[in-house]
Amino acid sequence: MALPPNLSAAQSATGTPAGKQNFLFPFILVTSLFFYWGFIHNLDPVLIPHLRRAFNLNTVQASLVDSAVYIAYFIMAIPAGIIMKKYGYKTGILIGLSLFAGGCFLFVPAANTMQYAFFLAALFIVACGLTILETAANPYATILGDPATSTQRLNFAQSFNGLAAFLAPILGGKFILSQNPIADTQLAAMTTQVRDAYLHQETATVKMPYIVLGSAILIAFIIFFFTKLPDIKDNEEKEKTSFLHTFRHKHLKWAAVAQFFYVGAQVCILSLLILFATRVAGITEKAASFYSSAAGLAFMLGRFAGTFFMRYITPAKLLSINAVICILLCLVTIFGSGVITLYAIIATTFFMSIMFPTIFALGIEDIGADTKSGSSLIIMAIVGGAILPPLFGYITDITHNIQYGYIVPLLSFAVVLYFGLKGHQHTEKAVEVLH
Repeated sequence: MALPPNLSAAQSATGTPAGKQNFLFPFILVTSLFFYWGFIHNLDPVLIPHLRRAFNLNTVQASLVDSAVYIAYFIMAIPAGIIMKKYGYKTGILIGLSLFAGGCFLFVPAANTMQYAFFLAALFIVACGLTILETAANPYATILGDPATSTQRLNFAQSFNGLAAFLAPILGGKFILSQNPIADTQLAAMTTQVRDAYLHQETATVKMPYIVLGSAILIAFIIFFFTKLPDIKDNEEKEKTSFLHTFRHKHLKWAAVAQFFYVGAQVCILSLLILFATRVAGITEKAASFYSSAAGLAFMLGRFAGTFFMRYITPAKLLSINAVICILLCLVTIFGSGVITLYAIIATTFFMSIMFPTIFALGIEDIGADTKSGSSLIIMAIVGGAILPPLFGYITDITHNIQYGYIVPLLSFAVVLYFGLKGHQHTEKAVEVLH
């Protein structure tokens, strides 16, 4: 598989001539981060039904797994941007990896205490680390090479997020989900002692996967620590900018709005897929985990396909086309029946896969010294993943039909469509010429 063009023959914003800097190895390291956080995020679809049964949660309560993760993006995005501006990308990556690993290891005491709030706290700490990593890695991937191919390069890096989305449900389903889960009625009929023993056994299954993942992140920390990474500066880096200064860029503001709704839609679709499959298609959680993995595979292939098609179609136009297709597939999911709705969801993941990196790259395009603060603003918008899933869950609970919850992703893709058609356009260059 070929790397995106011009990766090592780029001219940095500092004026370094093309060919004098080799960005290949730094790009490989940064791309690995996309796999790590993709893996942890895509354990959530497995974790949600597992904890829902273990703690007897309704759909809204179970969706708090996503809320605990994505609220961290809103809280930590500005501090992450400050870290990046003051200390550089490498320091931000190291801090992010530290929090990521620490949160993974907290799953052990969470399982021992059998407290749902402890699990949510561990997930929140993991997500604080992910926020810093994403604030650093997304813009870093765009500048490690030719600016003309930045969107294509970011989509390529994000493709490994899709690879993680394929692997995580398979491994998570194997090591976390029960082979023969006990129904809620059976659980209620147990004596307190037997029920507590069963629930302790259920919560204990999360320990090993998160210990292994935390250990892998520590190894990544060591590699990054001893690797020299180029800290590329913008031409306008000498200019003092503030976070509020980024709001002058209209297309950046629209990118944040579009990202809010896209991430909310993505979380609703991927995190609740196993729950959807068991209710609508009537299959077991174990079997549903393979459908979740298929969705991850489609997500990965969609990003590789998007990277290819961006050679011939502008990113904004491709984003708009995919948004229209996702809207149509959501209609099939809402009004269809049986396994066809699952196929529609899997197809949706293919077409929505390019949205995050494309919105991100278009949003920070041509904003110069505001790039790090602008990155923070778009990462803050990931809080949509905390707000929209509970709305999805609320619609599901009051209608007693999880299919109706897909009105939330449908409307979200409509916002992405607007961004692709008009919201990504910006006129700052013309304004600056006049001055």
